[in-house]
Amino acid sequence: MFIESETTPNPATLKFLPGEVVMTSGTREFTSAEAAVVSPLAEALFALGDVTGVLFGRDFVAVTIAPGAAWSDAKPQVLAVLLDHFVTQTPLFAAGVAEFAVPADDEGADFADDPADADIIDQIKDLIETRVRPAVANDGGDISYRGFRDGVVFLRMQGACSGCPSSSATLKHGIEALLKHYVPEVSEVRAA
Repeated sequence: MFIESETTPNPATLKFLPGEVVMTSGTREFTSAEAAVVSPLAEALFALGDVTGVLFGRDFVAVTIAPGAAWSDAKPQVLAVLLDHFVTQTPLFAAGVAEFAVPADDEGADFADDPADADIIDQIKDLIETRVRPAVANDGGDISYRGFRDGVVFLRMQGACSGCPSSSATLKHGIEALLKHYVPEVSEVRAA
């Protein structure tokens, strides 16, 4: 088995491509070793010591290492864990854990949307799903809709996009411009 790796705009994150489906739908992010206990793969990656984030995408695993850690040291270890996981076909999640379940620390984090804005919100979500998510997935990240209030769209960056030096530029100049163009009711995009 051969696992490709790609750099991302975030120098602390590499994107690993095992050549097979990782998640059947959606993404799942782990930002701590405690949260990773529901996934044998995420848990093994955090056990390496320098790993501070793991994101499972459809066909990739994005891994973030701590400030000061070097990919020249961490990459062989990460590849060994990934190879072992995919060669042995270990389940991605522990028995009884749904891959699409919302992590406990993320529950209730969305903003309450006004039902009167339903058409606007549907347009925003469609643009995020069809135009934005594929682009950020190419960079080893994901983005999730959190809410819309008073013209402001709240989004959460994940994986390589979370903490990336260019993430605020991506939000303001890329995503905000796109949403404003297609949805005139949008006045601003903010990280949530």
